[in-house]
Amino acid sequence: MFDKFLQSILTDLERRHLRRWTRISHSPTGAFVAFNERTLHNFASNDYLGLAAHPEVIAASIHATQVWGAGAGASRLVTGTQTPHRALEEKLADFKQTEGSLIFGNGYATGTGALTALVGKNDVILLDRLAHACLIDGARSSGAILRPWRHNDIDHLEHHLRWAHRKHPQAKVFIVTESVFSMDGDIAPLREIVELKERYGAVLFLDEAHAVGIRGQGGRGLADELGLSAHIEIQMGTLGKALGSSGGYIAGSRHLIDVITNRARSFIFSTAPPASMSAATSAALDICMGKEGDKRRTHLRQLTSLLHPNIPAAIFPVILGDEEKAMRASQRLEELGFYVPAIRPPTVPQNTSRLRISLSAAHEAKNIRTLAEALRNFPTP
Repeated sequence: MFDKFLQSILTDLERRHLRRWTRISHSPTGAFVAFNERTLHNFASNDYLGLAAHPEVIAASIHATQVWGAGAGASRLVTGTQTPHRALEEKLADFKQTEGSLIFGNGYATGTGALTALVGKNDVILLDRLAHACLIDGARSSGAILRPWRHNDIDHLEHHLRWAHRKHPQAKVFIVTESVFSMDGDIAPLREIVELKERYGAVLFLDEAHAVGIRGQGGRGLADELGLSAHIEIQMGTLGKALGSSGGYIAGSRHLIDVITNRARSFIFSTAPPASMSAATSAALDICMGKEGDKRRTHLRQLTSLLHPNIPAAIFPVILGDEEKAMRASQRLEELGFYVPAIRPPTVPQNTSRLRISLSAAHEAKNIRTLAEALRNFPTP
């Protein structure tokens, strides 16, 4: 009986072109990806700087595994915090120019854990409608009063701030947004958000997952690029995109880090990530902040300009609308030798299914020109 129930769910997903399957890759992350007997141009990875397979990053991971073993053995608050974890947190705090940082096992746990640790039922969260699922789920789980605002619409955000000030004068008000949006590749109007945040006495929670490594001096992110880091109370990021490893972090004041350490359930009740992850990320940060990181960012900007002259990040969406059309388009590109998965609800809103093209410093100019030519000859709605 239960199996029939499960089958009905799968049948419904398939009917609506929303069923998903995992695909086994036979290659490391890079400019190409191998599935079974076929190798495709890889335009799906978030390895923006091409560091996941960097020899120095790999060597750091191997050395840490040899020294510290394959696993941490316990949660961070028991025996799981090892020297490489703390060394990475200190380096991340320096990188983000904050008093401290805290790493998590993955980005989703970072967003949900931090929000539920900081926000209560008497507080207000004003959330950009296109914020990542971990921020949406964390906001809902917190029990706070939740008011989404239209994507990047400053007037709508201010409307909500006035409402919160009037209706909930005693509440803490949190503005939650990404700096570079993961599915659209556009950037938040961060100066205006900070100005409103300070005018109304709100707290800003900024997810820099897709900006770190790409924007700012040494890849510190959009907040650094705009000189706003000191005005942002909570900075979040991931380690599995431009930094080529895995995990997530929160950066901010020492008190912020202490409260999250004591109250974030996804931190308290999870086994610590392996030391090899921290060592690999630390090596990637050194590259990111150095001359090689600058060269990779310059190369990446040159590549994005070949695809489109006005891409602010390494993400280029081709919005096709319905799910079936996006699936057909993805399949057609795969036939032409390009791996660009269809992105469908619930990852993106209804009727905005798309191809999401991700660029990497691991690509070469000829890879981008070939893709651009395919897209020029590609049917669009």
